[in-house]
Amino acid sequence: MAASNIKQPLLDQLPLNNRNVDPRRRRIRRLKSAPAAELFPGEIDDTKDDQSLLHYESILAKLHPSFRRVILYLSIYLAIGTTCFYFVRNQIQGKKVNGVLDSVYFCVVTMTTVGYGDLVPNSVTAKLLASFFVFSGMALVGMVLSRGADYLVEKQERLLIKALHIRDKVGPSDILEEFETNKVRYKCFVITVTLVVVIVVGTVFLAKVEKLSTIDAFYCVCSTITTLGYGDKSFSTKAGRIFAIFWILTSTLCLAQFFLYVAEFNTERRQKELVKWVLSRRMTNVDLEEADLDNDGVVGAAEFVVYKLKEMGKINQEDVLLLLDEFESLDFDQSGTLSTIDLALAQSS
Repeated sequence: MAASNIKQPLLDQLPLNNRNVDPRRRRIRRLKSAPAAELFPGEIDDTKDDQSLLHYESILAKLHPSFRRVILYLSIYLAIGTTCFYFVRNQIQGKKVNGVLDSVYFCVVTMTTVGYGDLVPNSVTAKLLASFFVFSGMALVGMVLSRGADYLVEKQERLLIKALHIRDKVGPSDILEEFETNKVRYKCFVITVTLVVVIVVGTVFLAKVEKLSTIDAFYCVCSTITTLGYGDKSFSTKAGRIFAIFWILTSTLCLAQFFLYVAEFNTERRQKELVKWVLSRRMTNVDLEEADLDNDGVVGAAEFVVYKLKEMGKINQEDVLLLLDEFESLDFDQSGTLSTIDLALAQSS
């Protein structure tokens, strides 16, 4: 009777919305150490009105660290490459329009492995420089520029989701949930639209400025973005090479990201099909035996979750064993549970 009298004041202090919650539903709580989701400034604050979703920040207004890194590395690469190729410009044969412009253009064509053949190294020094810059350029594209392109696509992806819900009364949490659920699908859509725009712009430019026919212009665009670079059609005018410096970088990266996102989408689709199959199939006695990690004859919630995650391919047996070893090393008193005393004793020892 006394215990019930003590519990009642404590129950009265609980919020009304917590009193009727099933205690079993409150066992799983969000980790305090879990990282916050990556949101735009102002998205975490739910008190913002829906008009904040309409705010479009320029991509270059607040540069992301990865994008700043792209600009830095690309600037260094082009500066060094342009300087080197400028000094050996007389050892590069082909149709030339301007010393500095040709050097930048040759540097970009080399880095992206397009290699039209309209400018070709014609000495030992120039060939060695081209060999060095083609490898370093491929590494730069693969490790740095692709990350910057991925950041830009995600930025546009968020804007696309906001635009789709511009008339819907949805909060930032709903938009974030949809972003995480259909992330790869929106990426594929954004990069596909971008790639189509790049192809159209390149075709129109080649037709208008380089005076190519529509078929030849489209043919040149395709051979460029796929880095095939036959060389029978290329940028030969001064204006064309200025345009090519920016367009070749953009188009080749767009196509690379497109194939990357398509592969990622197919992988995600297969993963979702596997998850659906795992959740829909019936449990058997054999499954219970495999899920019983501690061999006590019963399967708890944690053991069930671990077993299902293994079936889904999220984790494997080696991951589980490593985590169990770490748990045993931290469980100093071998009680089967962790406490602050266990952590203090384990760290001191």
